[in-house]
Amino acid sequence: MSGAGGPGGFPAPFDLSGRVAAVTGAGSGMGRAIAQTLAAAGASVVVGDIVDATGAETVDLVTAAGGRAVFQPVDVASRPSLEGLMARAVDEFGALHIACNLGGPPIPLVEMADVTDEQWDTALATHLRGVVYGCQAAVPQLAAAGGGAIVNMSSSTIDLPTAGNGLYTLVKTGVAHLTKVMALELGPRGIRVNAIAPGVTITGFSSRWFRGEDGAIDEARRAAWITDWESRSPLGRVAYPEDQAWLVLYLVSDASRTVTGQVVRANAGWTLP
Repeated sequence: MSGAGGPGGFPAPFDLSGRVAAVTGAGSGMGRAIAQTLAAAGASVVVGDIVDATGAETVDLVTAAGGRAVFQPVDVASRPSLEGLMARAVDEFGALHIACNLGGPPIPLVEMADVTDEQWDTALATHLRGVVYGCQAAVPQLAAAGGGAIVNMSSSTIDLPTAGNGLYTLVKTGVAHLTKVMALELGPRGIRVNAIAPGVTITGFSSRWFRGEDGAIDEARRAAWITDWESRSPLGRVAYPEDQAWLVLYLVSDASRTVTGQVVRANAGWTLP
């Protein structure tokens, strides 16, 4: 993982040696980068994903770099599945100290007046209720370890609603407020709860904007798309998975020991709430 050293090679506040993390959506994109970065910082990682092949690839990448990881299939819309993920951490590595609720399928662009029951149910089940389930499944294990950290996935779109993206904005706004409430409720138990709210981040999810009908990436469209989004931020750049991963490392490490209930944006200033 770019920018990360080996286990034990991080400054003490960022060193996760001896800690155990469970990460959903870790088979690709930001989830994979986060799993790799936490492992590079010394954590043992349970890689959760609904796709066995990509989850296994993440494990291979972590172990090839000298980290410790196992794969656990998980459906974020299923409470028992998420309970199984958190329990696997304890069974495999002896405890759970970090839970990252990141997974969820793409949500289609559709005007709110046209949202179908199926689209609403899927978005709610995977991006909001699934985060609730993930937090609920993690809390007993984190409490048993003496405390820990939860990071949920929101989005910078909560600051800047756009036509056609209302369904996504709605569920991600729910995640932001859930995070704040749970921070209040779980603080006395030594559990910190924060959310990341990525802006434009170049992942496989982004490729729908510049992938041709034959499935191939149109490099000219990709470059134009990135340039357009770079022009919308004060820093003149977009984010990449490692940018979100480094933020998560901060939020789960002792470097952020007084940080809880926050929705943190690595988005180059695209939105300024």
